Amino acid sequence: MSEMRLIVAGAGGRMGRALTRVISETPGAVLAGALEAPGSELLGKDAGVLAGLPENGIKLSADLWSMTANADGILDFTVPAATIANVAIAAERGLVHIIGTTGLSSSDEAVIRSVTSRATVVKSGNMSLGVNLLAALVKRVAQALDESFDIEIVEIHHRGKIDAPSGTALMLGQAAAAGRGISLEERSARGRDGVTGARKSGDIGFASLRGGTATGDHSVIFAGAMERIELTHRAEDRTMFAQGAIKAALWARDKKPGFYSMADVLGLSDF
Repeated sequence: MSEMRLIVAGAGGRMGRALTRVISETPGAVLAGALEAPGSELLGKDAGVLAGLPENGIKLSADLWSMTANADGILDFTVPAATIANVAIAAERGLVHIIGTTGLSSSDEAVIRSVTSRATVVKSGNMSLGVNLLAALVKRVAQALDESFDIEIVEIHHRGKIDAPSGTALMLGQAAAAGRGISLEERSARGRDGVTGARKSGDIGFASLRGGTATGDHSVIFAGAMERIELTHRAEDRTMFAQGAIKAALWARDKKPGFYSMADVLGLSDF
């Protein structure tokens, strides 16, 4: 099979540059386009040079429609508005769409799912192998322990992250909720402040820390009487997210249209 031609959305950002680097190192994948927001000062710059590589001749552009004419997939770690704008074009062109964007609203999620009858979408709050294994473990532990064990999720990210809780924290919360057979939307507790009263049994709590250059640490705490179980993942470099995203793209290339997750990619759906 020929190399999979991939577009990197947000190619000028930290994650976009990591994706460009990993594509250059991955057999079976090749960079076909570098998308950047209209008005960006990086438009016209060489994607390879921005990623710390030799010049590759792929210039950052805001014209997704043109670059999709010669592409097989798009790797999208941008912002909700950009991702939603990309969804329609990716679906129209029949591209595999790998979505790692966080902070998406329920209406955004509905838009993404609306194209999956004709498009192949892999979406995850985190593309790393370790985090997806952690989510599977969280679901299993939540199934095994009753509400006498309180569930708290703590995460820390760099000072520039714009959404909270992180997409990964929410993914872990969804895993815990699935294990308990409850709705996360109805049972999550966020942003405690002031006189809040006693903790409600069965709620899933979130605490979001922001500072420095932290790539992302997540802990899920099951706190019972006189004992705690803590499951933790620490991210050391964005490269692991890029590697997971490209693995997902190559996996999805021959899949039927539909909505998939990293659990599907890694064979963890029934774990």
